Amino acid sequence: MTVLDEAPGEPTDARGRTAELHGIRAQVLAGPSEKATAAQHAKGKLTARERIELLLDPGSFREVEQLRRHRATGFGLETKKPYTDGVITGWGTVEGRTVFVYAHDFRIFGGALGEAHATKIHKIMDMAIAAGAPLVSLNDGAGARIQEGVSALAGYGGIFQRNTKASGVIPQISVMLGPCAGGAAYSPALTDFVFMVRETSQMFITGPDVVKAVTGEEITQNGLGGADVHAETSGVCHFAYDDEETCLAEVRYLLSLLPQNNRENPPRVECADPVDRRSEVLLDLVPADGNRPYDMAKVIEEIVDDGEYLEVHERWARNIICALARLDGRVVGIVANQPQALAGVLDIEASEKAARFVQMCDAFNIPIVTFLDVPGFLPGVDQEHGGIIRHGAKLLYAYCNATVPRISLILRKAYGGAYIVMDSQSIGADLTYAWPTNEIAVMGAEGAANVIFRRQIAEAEDPEATRARMVKEYKTELMHPYYAAERGLVDDVIDPAETREVLIRSLAMLQTKHADLPSRKHGNPPQ
Repeated sequence: MTVLDEAPGEPTDARGRTAELHGIRAQVLAGPSEKATAAQHAKGKLTARERIELLLDPGSFREVEQLRRHRATGFGLETKKPYTDGVITGWGTVEGRTVFVYAHDFRIFGGALGEAHATKIHKIMDMAIAAGAPLVSLNDGAGARIQEGVSALAGYGGIFQRNTKASGVIPQISVMLGPCAGGAAYSPALTDFVFMVRETSQMFITGPDVVKAVTGEEITQNGLGGADVHAETSGVCHFAYDDEETCLAEVRYLLSLLPQNNRENPPRVECADPVDRRSEVLLDLVPADGNRPYDMAKVIEEIVDDGEYLEVHERWARNIICALARLDGRVVGIVANQPQALAGVLDIEASEKAARFVQMCDAFNIPIVTFLDVPGFLPGVDQEHGGIIRHGAKLLYAYCNATVPRISLILRKAYGGAYIVMDSQSIGADLTYAWPTNEIAVMGAEGAANVIFRRQIAEAEDPEATRARMVKEYKTELMHPYYAAERGLVDDVIDPAETREVLIRSLAMLQTKHADLPSRKHGNPPQ
């Protein structure tokens, strides 16, 4: 039909066409219906557009392919062709920096992914990679659109391929705001960070009905794959919050700590916290007695700018802390043993948690500061049979492979292989410092004395007195605070109160560090 033979009432000039466009846009922005919006709100969930407004700076969102519609037929699809096809894609800014986003609209086909839906996501992912800017996905979808069959499944394959291509190139953040089942769960698992909201978001490969049919176990959706389960038990979720508003505010905060891509450094901010601020309280926070626990989080608070840091995986593998913070306005990644949980030992989950965090920091040019107080690896049949050797090697590999500035600080215990794995000088730490309370050794004095002086103790008239004397002798000879420093394994023993200044001055020196890795396609890290 040409302009000359249009039906009566249709616009025939530019002004009419433009008015028609604005009418269509208004319809799209309003959503499929007030009833669908009310149903979304009744579940305690925001709409896709409301979420985007909370995530991005006001007025900065620019939508891509707003008028896209599917071309599928059959099963009634030909009569249901809503604009956007159930996913909103585009870009905007967070604190003035470009961020790409796609958000499932649960009101349209339950947010299910079809061919057109997937193509839109593929396009925005390609744009994010090309522009070198973070990608945030706001997930609230029912999985593949069954009516479109294998075409929908192939759409997921394209997303996974792009997740992998973008890995370590741009930050990828998945925000789970509704259900995510089956193969759809693998896209979030491929990204750098996963956020979840309690009660309204779930992730699982097979749902409760399938689990019951196969194993006979009865469980709710939240019990199987809710936010708390993944934040505490599986480790799939890095951050869990009670409501969407708080969750999206924390996504904005995380983005403020990350660079746009792997070719840039994280943004530096002005810092009013003095570089040379002494922290006398550190002298009392860490007991000299290695058997007494303390809260490593309080140590971190005393050292970083304004006591602020963002802990990653806070509720999973609590015997190790992984956090992003700032020192003199520069972003750093902190890895620290937590003596309050399992005495700060390394186990399977702690090794995996820290390894992934170290890899993320290295990928995005974030210096790594490691606080050591580690008595060793967790002993036990379950740990050995679970592959503690293989999993512990992941952390070792991550540190050895990292080329960003690396500083380690030994607060107290640093025993055995765990000391070596936790970024010791021997595996490439740029600088290693220790407090006067440090104990660096193959093992604790009691265990060492029992091994070295076993015969003398057994043959002594008073074995306990002999054991105590031998323990004291071992401590005096091999475990005094300056033994490692005398042998060049520690660069300096420092006053704990001066830790902040020492770290900041050292990081300033290391900011121009350059390291070349051997030419290779990629490494083959332990799995």
